[in-house]
Amino acid sequence: MPRGDKSSYTDKQKRQAAHIEKSEKAEGRSEEAAERIAWATVNKQDGGGKKAPAKKAATKKAAKKSTAKKTAKKATKKAAKKTTKKAATKKVAKKATKKAAKKTTKKAATKKTATKKAAKKTAKKATKKTAAR
Repeated sequence: MPRGDKSSYTDKQKRQAAHIEKSEKAEGRSEEAAERIAWATVNKQDGGGKKAPAKKAATKKAAKKSTAKKTAKKATKKAAKKTTKKAATKKVAKKATKKAAKKTTKKAATKKTATKKAAKKTAKKATKKTAAR
């Protein structure tokens, strides 16, 4: 932007400068001096041109980085959900295996007691038979 370019000023600032320039001319100043005073006054009031600068490539890169961060966060959340689901299914599987083991041990224990009882009965019968003879 060349020196003295007024493109970065808003329309309002341009209107203010024109109004100030007009009043300075009315007081008898030259056109050049009136314009200089007008823009100096606008700069002092507002601190220079207020229009936003054109978007640059750096802002696009920043936008890409932020979207990349968002997608990374989403991916980590999904991974965390998957691991919690896997952990939950592992817990359920462990419980099921424990229940099955308990059932089989109960069955085996009942079979053992049943065989012990049967053995006792046969032993009693055998002793009765031998005693009767």
